[in-house]
Amino acid sequence: MERRKILLVEDNEGDVLLTREAFEEINPRAEINVVQDGRSAVDYLENCIQKQSELPELVLLDINLPKMDGHEVLCVIKNSKLMRNIPVIMLTTSSSKNDVSKAYANFANCYITKPHDVNDFFEVIGHIDNFWFKMARLNGV
Repeated sequence: MERRKILLVEDNEGDVLLTREAFEEINPRAEINVVQDGRSAVDYLENCIQKQSELPELVLLDINLPKMDGHEVLCVIKNSKLMRNIPVIMLTTSSSKNDVSKAYANFANCYITKPHDVNDFFEVIGHIDNFWFKMARLNGV
């Protein structure tokens, strides 16, 4: 199993810990970098480009974030020639039809409403890992 670089954009510390625990159990080679607001996510990605370091292979993006919301971050990513091929999964508590429609209109690769149950959350992370890192062929990998 090879190392996988993931950017988690999440301001809820509990969800950050839960996501880290789930990946540690499911794919211990996942390298999870965490930023807690939308502006920091954009800065992180732009810094990767500026320093010519490796961009993440996958972005897990919450919608309700300080400084820039997830929809704004998604637009920045998908409007950048250098970032648009990074798969972005909206992983959020919102099940609003408006949020779902807006995410897909701005080219989100997937929209998942976070389950409340811990076991269900681990299952979702397992499906994300299985699909994006085992079944799908990622650009440049």
